[in-house]
Amino acid sequence: MAKGNVKTNAMRILDKEKIKYSQLEYDSGGEAVDGVTVANLIGEDPKCVFKTLVTVSPNKEYFVFVVPVEHELDLKKCAKAAGVKAVSMIHVKEINPVTGYIRGGTSPIGMKKLFPTFVHESAKEHENIIFSAGKIGCQIKMNPEDLLKVVNGKLADIIKE
Repeated sequence: MAKGNVKTNAMRILDKEKIKYSQLEYDSGGEAVDGVTVANLIGEDPKCVFKTLVTVSPNKEYFVFVVPVEHELDLKKCAKAAGVKAVSMIHVKEINPVTGYIRGGTSPIGMKKLFPTFVHESAKEHENIIFSAGKIGCQIKMNPEDLLKVVNGKLADIIKE
């Protein structure tokens, strides 16, 4: 399924579940770059390249949101989708302890725990979407329905207009 010699935890999960995907690699010099830059580096339309963002509620519940790279989360819409009063972005230093991933390399697949996950509803407009494979420089391209299945996710309106 994956080409190249990089196998991330997310890819191992997809392989185990026999879910079809392809691996895209880019050179960012090992640095985290913004999603629009990633889209340009892999030659893909930014509308089908998504970023993974992690939030926390006042009760310390974590929620994962997957949105197109050109957009920002609407935290009020996110809280409503998650069924909580409010959510805020987790602090950068919490990303690794909470998810097992690093900033710029967070995948919605294969976090330390399966947190409630919401994917922006525009994902359904694409045959495939692209998101981090769990390592800077490595992306996964796959059907959004398969992503929703593997993370037990839901589609939601979660971006700022």
